[in-house]
Amino acid sequence: MILFMFPGAPSSAELWRLIRQCADSGDADSWERFVGLVQPVIAGTVYRVSRRFGQADKEIVDDLVQDALLRVCANRCRVLREFESENPEAVFGLMKSIAFSVAHDHWRGRLTEKRGAGVPEQSLEETRQADSQSEDSQQEMERRILIQEIDGFLRSSDLRPEDRRIFWLYYRQGLTARAIAAIPAFGLTQKGVESVIQRTSGKVRAWLIGRSGGNPEGKSA
Repeated sequence: MILFMFPGAPSSAELWRLIRQCADSGDADSWERFVGLVQPVIAGTVYRVSRRFGQADKEIVDDLVQDALLRVCANRCRVLREFESENPEAVFGLMKSIAFSVAHDHWRGRLTEKRGAGVPEQSLEETRQADSQSEDSQQEMERRILIQEIDGFLRSSDLRPEDRRIFWLYYRQGLTARAIAAIPAFGLTQKGVESVIQRTSGKVRAWLIGRSGGNPEGKSA
């Protein structure tokens, strides 16, 4: 069954190729087109869930749409790499499920906090499952600690939350500046994304040098 009948909509075969290209190669053009196809589905789902909770703040809804897209591309688009179905259009159902989960968890958490049983917010990296198979190794543990420390610094800095997310999409998820710019919620051009990455990287670099006494390797001179 073809869900999209408007001009330029992909056939089932084309949709499969698009999904595979996003999952396997992270091709920027493919990701940009995929986001254009699924963003309305995600946005509509987030909006409907938010309305059920009596919430319709556009800024928060936009943030939740962005969070859902981040979940799709997390761990090198793991959800797309693991997607299997006889019908490629089922990917839109998957997007609805992800969007529902993101929005429902957010508003349910807000209600829980109002009742006095709030759960401490986790960092972006803490919510993601690392793809490394050597989590118990000393090197991996040190890497995780450093990532958490950097994320803590970014959260406490004057950077926008969107800048922090762009930074991690680039350095942790491996998305190109062009692919990140294709995410509507950011509202940035490729050059805008590149500027954010450069500015944020500079702040992180300065912070790392400062905390190590001027030595970026953290070793005594």
